[in-house]
Amino acid sequence: MATAATGCALVVALAAPAAAQGPGFGHGHGTRYVALGDSYTSGPLIPNQTDANCARSDHNYPSLVAAAGRATALKDVSCSGATTAEMWQAQGTNGPQLDAVRRDTDLVTVQVGGNDIGFGSVITTCAQVASQDLTGAPCRRYYTSGGADRLALAVVATAPKIARVLKGVRARAPHARVVVVGYPDLLPDDGTGCYPTVPFAAQDFAYLRDTEKRLNLMLRLVAAMHRAAYVDTYRPTIGHDMCKAPADRWIEPLRPTSPAAPAHPNARGEQAMARAVLTRLGTRHGHGR
Repeated sequence: MATAATGCALVVALAAPAAAQGPGFGHGHGTRYVALGDSYTSGPLIPNQTDANCARSDHNYPSLVAAAGRATALKDVSCSGATTAEMWQAQGTNGPQLDAVRRDTDLVTVQVGGNDIGFGSVITTCAQVASQDLTGAPCRRYYTSGGADRLALAVVATAPKIARVLKGVRARAPHARVVVVGYPDLLPDDGTGCYPTVPFAAQDFAYLRDTEKRLNLMLRLVAAMHRAAYVDTYRPTIGHDMCKAPADRWIEPLRPTSPAAPAHPNARGEQAMARAVLTRLGTRHGHGR
């Protein structure tokens, strides 16, 4: 449990604007940009795939941000399946992601934490237990059996891991602008379900929505405490979750109809995240609608 002092620190951190670290982005200065992250960053199955090991697309949001900001160089080391541990250790042919961050790096985006709380296994588990009570919340019961919400605890346990990543970035690139990118809206924000398109029990949609919001809040708080900027990709993607019709959704359901991994952003989702990042960086852009 957080102490009163820690709680006060969080409030102060949220009230203070993020420091403007290093040179501005998109203002004529050559920008050396490094993208760290998991599959939400890498863009699995979105054309064109440039790295089979990491399922990395050249139309993911780092590529779009770099193109819009006229970065001198983009080093995208995001990799599907990455946790915070892969910031320091190799993942297949992908070296430790933090190795890409150098003293002359100007901009670093970080989007990680979803796999630390077990995003993939949570999706699988909730789909598997749905038949036990289609109108209820069997997934919530599963994760709260014993009196504690294990997903909420996993979010809390991930906070110091995110903090360590940001400290690692700052140690390697003390003058870089550091941006933590949150996760987009996966499920209907109003808590409604869409079984069988997304095969979860009716009341588990709200539970999983709240879990994602808890994860994003943690990322925002940790970013603020470490004087990094935070990009909210949730609000800009409301109304385009995996329950929406194919023409409207930016997140694909468990059986995708557009090139993307299940429960992941499609090309329009990556464009939406790029717009959010560029807005936070103060760069004008024109990627998609």
